[in-house]
Amino acid sequence: MIDVQRLRVLRAVAEHGSFNRAAASLRLTPSAVSQQVAALERGLGAQVVARSTRGVTLTRAGQIMVGAAESVAAELAHAQQQVSALSTGRTQLTIATFTSGGRLLLPAALTRLTAAHPRTALHVREGEPEDTLPLVRQGAVDLALAYHFDGPLPVGPAPGGRLTWTPLLEDPLHIVLPQGHRLAHHDALDLADLAAEPWVLGCLKTEAFLRRFAERAGFSPDIRGTTTDYFFARSLVAAGMGVSLIPSIALTPGIPGLSTVPITSPGPVRHIGVATLGGRDRPHVTTLLHSLREEAKRHDGHRPDTSPPDAGSGAPLD
Repeated sequence: MIDVQRLRVLRAVAEHGSFNRAAASLRLTPSAVSQQVAALERGLGAQVVARSTRGVTLTRAGQIMVGAAESVAAELAHAQQQVSALSTGRTQLTIATFTSGGRLLLPAALTRLTAAHPRTALHVREGEPEDTLPLVRQGAVDLALAYHFDGPLPVGPAPGGRLTWTPLLEDPLHIVLPQGHRLAHHDALDLADLAAEPWVLGCLKTEAFLRRFAERAGFSPDIRGTTTDYFFARSLVAAGMGVSLIPSIALTPGIPGLSTVPITSPGPVRHIGVATLGGRDRPHVTTLLHSLREEAKRHDGHRPDTSPPDAGSGAPLD
């Protein structure tokens, strides 16, 4: 019979890429981690990791076992939730979200959820998709509101996993410029129109995305600033530091002195959706997913209001 603790150790090795880092995360010695992996290999009769001076990588057998480890962790977390509900009468529901998507879609959806299931204990965790999607697979969170650009999800389902992606809405990126900029009053702009402009970015991922699109347009962007806050990035644009590339849902509240211009089609888009674990009847998750779909329908295709906020009103962080 396969030891669950050995699966847990293998999952940590896969996540961290080395015995030493896995040992630190598990508060074990590297020798103990190596022994656990070796014992798992003996029991399976197959090698699960390939060792080298650059670290360790999973073999095909190792990938299968990590998928099994994710499933076991998720089932144990679900069982713990069910036992807790029996003793407290309250269902625990943990939601992970990225900031701008959560700000737009979650409040109204959570209100609908608690109206339908008033004895729900809600927990919300903020994080980027590469951090939150593995938590869904492991059962640490029940649902993740996430996004990806062109290409696959940042963390695909592990072998044997049941990660389900439900698309919600398309979130096109826009050019944000100072109001007096020579291009500010155009109906749409091509990225090539901005080849000579300095850039300020409100998300670390956006830099690689911008460079990819800029390469297609025939230039290399001059990036003067990177932040993890779209509101801060727009404030820097208003101060004259450069132009920015901002997702549609992160354009509110408005900031005085800025103009927003769409990018000519086909422009860059964030694909927003929800990651859940399939194969399980969970009424609370189903209700929340339906509510998020309803909220997405209300917002999809609508250009956000980018007018400045009233004097004295607070601007939430993004």
